[in-house]
Amino acid sequence: MTKPSLPDLLHAAVSAVGGTERPGQVAMAEAVGEAIDDNSHRLIQAGTGTGKSLGYLVPALAHGERVVVATATLALQRQLVERDLPRTVEALHPQLRRRPQFAMLKGRSNYLCLHRLHEGAPQDEEEGLFDQFEAATPTSKLGKDLLRLRDWADETETGDRDDLTPGVSDKAWAQISVSSRECLGATKCAYGAECFAEAARERAKLADVVVTNHALLAIDAIEGAPVLPQHEVLIVDEAHELVSRVTGVATGELTPGQVNRAVKRAAKLVDEKSADSLQTASESFERVMELALPGRLEEIPEDLGYALMALRDAARNVISAIGSTRDKSVHDEDAVRKQALAAVETIHTVAERITNGSEYDVVWYERHDRFGATLRVAPLSVSGLLREKLFEDRSVVLTSATLKLGGDFNGVAASLGLSPEGVEGDDVPVWKGLDVGSPFDYPKQGILYVAKHLATPGREGTRGDMMDELAELIEAAGGRTLGLFSSMRGAKAAAEELRGRLDNPILLQGEETLGELIKAFAADPKTCLFGTLSLWQGVDVPGPSCQLVVMDRIPFPRPDDPLMSARQKSVEEHGGNGFMAVAATHAALLMAQGAGRLVRASGDRGVVAVLDPRLATARYGSFLRATLPDFWYTTDRNQARRSLAAIDAGAQAEGK
Repeated sequence: MTKPSLPDLLHAAVSAVGGTERPGQVAMAEAVGEAIDDNSHRLIQAGTGTGKSLGYLVPALAHGERVVVATATLALQRQLVERDLPRTVEALHPQLRRRPQFAMLKGRSNYLCLHRLHEGAPQDEEEGLFDQFEAATPTSKLGKDLLRLRDWADETETGDRDDLTPGVSDKAWAQISVSSRECLGATKCAYGAECFAEAARERAKLADVVVTNHALLAIDAIEGAPVLPQHEVLIVDEAHELVSRVTGVATGELTPGQVNRAVKRAAKLVDEKSADSLQTASESFERVMELALPGRLEEIPEDLGYALMALRDAARNVISAIGSTRDKSVHDEDAVRKQALAAVETIHTVAERITNGSEYDVVWYERHDRFGATLRVAPLSVSGLLREKLFEDRSVVLTSATLKLGGDFNGVAASLGLSPEGVEGDDVPVWKGLDVGSPFDYPKQGILYVAKHLATPGREGTRGDMMDELAELIEAAGGRTLGLFSSMRGAKAAAEELRGRLDNPILLQGEETLGELIKAFAADPKTCLFGTLSLWQGVDVPGPSCQLVVMDRIPFPRPDDPLMSARQKSVEEHGGNGFMAVAATHAALLMAQGAGRLVRASGDRGVVAVLDPRLATARYGSFLRATLPDFWYTTDRNQARRSLAAIDAGAQAEGK
């Protein structure tokens, strides 16, 4: 039997989901198929509306070997597993003569732990276990959540937190879940045979396509112990997020509260001398942290250095001692021991990492009004790690609507540890870039308006001229506005000011769950939605409810961001342009994502308004504009208002 052709398979899949075949989707599928066949790597930019999920799923399923698909957002994971994969598998079955299996795999703490549910959770004040259901007041929010979780445990087939609707608070979920370090292991656990996390792993081992998230992909790469099953092809969707997710997984932190909890958990399981030394080290660390001022620590202060060495040494002793001490008064000792060990090992690992002082790490203090000081350590760059761990022994396809920054792929490629396109050499993964474009006619569907007449935004203070401009634009648009702000303070200030000036309802991120806010925004065209970073890439509202997307300023990282400023400085020390490589690249990525909120369907029309004149006047402005969709460009404020009024009138005439 002849092997079915990729175009025929794609046609069958697109027909099954009721979609329209796009030239960009065909080009993408062929490029993914080539990469899989050649065991090579691709960076593929596929604009909104291309149908990129099918563009990679069809060649992946046709290939026949195991494929891992890693995404950044929960929404896309669900879409793949609940909608795209079932339909595509059925559509391809007549030609492939097989039904590839698929499964979702997440980190262990995403699954309900039956041991924790039935045996209880460690309590900080006591070192044993306690019944969290008895301890929580049934009428409290926590109590209600826990009772609902207990009922859900009897009916759920997956134990996956994301299958629980409505959801529960993080505090409630923490009572019935464990991290991989805290887990007893299936062979030692009384509930190992029924474990939801183990069942998910077993399903993944049998599946042809495993859908996971960037964080688990990072853990798999960094920690050396394989979490994902062996696979021949890796597809990273929403790949513009990968570097920040990997950085997050590779970041360690220490707080006095965390250290205190570890001391309490270990106290009953070790001899008095070991417990006392950890307690003393904990108190020294707490005293140092009380005086900590936010900012980067280019050198570790002497007092902090001594405190960390004491913590490291005391933690090491406790880890050794925990293995040999048994206390008959402790109920379910294995679980308590595992939890204590996990807490102390984390402290040892982070204290040792900071004490060893790698030139490739950045260390800084953060201060929070409510939680006090935190000590953090993060890698200066994850590019070497990604080059070494991501591109070996498999074909890798990275795709997103925003991978070309300033007109080419090399900026994103460098952050992934790749050399410029076409460069070959020993230990250099060779890759090709492909931009399959977008099915949308951006110059006809959208306008990029830069408010060139406004004052350049300063670091502090309200911008009266910006508020006036924003109010006039919203009035011209008849509402229909998504306001993207570079800080929560800016979003709040704008919402408070404009609620007093305009008749339009203004929703503010944080006043309700994101899902509810987006639903309310989509339901009423007169409504505006203001918010910060998660809105820049988390909103998908096609149609007349979102016809004006406003960015208050270019979203450069804060000058006092320790990690970003350290990365910028490092590039400069190696002869590069730190501002362009770090700050401008960060801003370009966010702006491209933000501008992508405007046109989500072929009938969408609107304006992206940037209330920061630097996009028109600064030398880096052209780099940022080259990253945005190819909208018609203007700095004429009257033109922007006339266009918005016309779009609003058109929508009203259609009764929208």
